[in-house]
Amino acid sequence: MDGWEVYEDDPKTDAGARTIALDSDTVQALRRHRAQQDKGRKEWENAWVETGRVLTKENGEMLHPANVTRRFIELYEEIGLPLVRPHDLRHGAATLAHAAGADLKDIQEMLGHSSITITADTYTSLLPEADSAIAEAAARLVPRARATSENAAPEAEPEPDGVQHPGPEFVPDDADQLGGIPEISSPSAHAPLTQTAPDEESEAE
Repeated sequence: MDGWEVYEDDPKTDAGARTIALDSDTVQALRRHRAQQDKGRKEWENAWVETGRVLTKENGEMLHPANVTRRFIELYEEIGLPLVRPHDLRHGAATLAHAAGADLKDIQEMLGHSSITITADTYTSLLPEADSAIAEAAARLVPRARATSENAAPEAEPEPDGVQHPGPEFVPDDADQLGGIPEISSPSAHAPLTQTAPDEESEAE
């Protein structure tokens, strides 16, 4: 806007001219709106102003941005929302898309940013629910035993007369019954590989 006048031009970058995918509910709402707009076009006849816009006044004239903002303020005040601007809806849409699983490249194309750096710097905030979901999903990728109240072993009862039994000890599978461990004849697969330094004779060769 220049004062009260509306200034229109091509998008600043090539990425600004783009196709945006809409969900089915929004598409249905827009189809109902177009049917109502076509009805208004017939009723206004020659007085109808053809602007080619989706959202217009009753006679087809363009909606002034200042009036749209004024009505937007009235609506969010009526329902008790905090201070929010129409442009903040863009940030909200990007945040919801991110929470739904869209990556930064998808969001960059949706918003028409010329660089993914702008998207990363501006639209990487997450909803708390999505943040928690990501943390849980990442934790599930780590193989580990989780102790819970359901599968936790019950606490052992004390032996009568003060008798105590030694706790279990680790015994290798190939140990004999007396607890001896046979001599290892082959290196372990997990043992580090070592290399001795060459002697003087081999070094000369």
